Amino acid sequence: MFEDALMESGGQIKTKSKYFTFVGVLLNGSIIAALVLIPLIYPEALPKAAMSTLLVAPPPPPPPPPPPPPAPVHIQKVVSEMMNNQLVAPTKIPKEIKQVKDDSAPPPAMAGVAGMDGSGGSAGGVMGGILGGIGTGPAPVVKAAAPKKINVSAGVIAGNKLGGMTPQYPAIAKAARIQGTVVLQATISKSGTIENLRVLSGPPMLQQSAMEAVKTWRYRPYLLNGEPVEVETQVNVIFTLGG
Repeated sequence: MFEDALMESGGQIKTKSKYFTFVGVLLNGSIIAALVLIPLIYPEALPKAAMSTLLVAPPPPPPPPPPPPPAPVHIQKVVSEMMNNQLVAPTKIPKEIKQVKDDSAPPPAMAGVAGMDGSGGSAGGVMGGILGGIGTGPAPVVKAAAPKKINVSAGVIAGNKLGGMTPQYPAIAKAARIQGTVVLQATISKSGTIENLRVLSGPPMLQQSAMEAVKTWRYRPYLLNGEPVEVETQVNVIFTLGG
């Protein structure tokens, strides 16, 4: 034994140390493996309290408390009073309400004013403040002002034509065999003359001849409520090769 403890020993101590180290590592590894594998292979070996803690979800939070009920509103009936022809709420409610009875109704008030004698008015007036003698005559007639200008169709205004130059067929248009209708916009004054004449449509070769002729036309004044008014209308000038 003393010999094994010396440095000059034959290596027996080192050989035994390797053997015990290997055995210790193997034993510790087996224990650790058993501790890890046993819960996986046999889960029923775990305590039920721990399993329920791991598997069961936590309970939901409690619901919030309900809101408090609204405070009751007390409505106090107040009897209104009249003060200076205005409704005023009383400061306190009377215990007793007395009924006032009128012995006799007041006489009716006559607010009319006597009319003047000899002027055709009625004496004494009318109840309610209307003066006597006013309103007995005929009501005045209100006459509406005639409009300054109205629109009239070409067919209606053609019946008021009094005269004027006949449109001449242009020779160049006749040679080119051009025909059609020239539509003109015109204003007929209160005296029946043509104003503000302008072309709306039509063949260009025929427009000048149509305008020169229509400028000379005269119309009977157009009457509205018995008064002459200006008229805005259209004038159609037809050019045909057949005459």
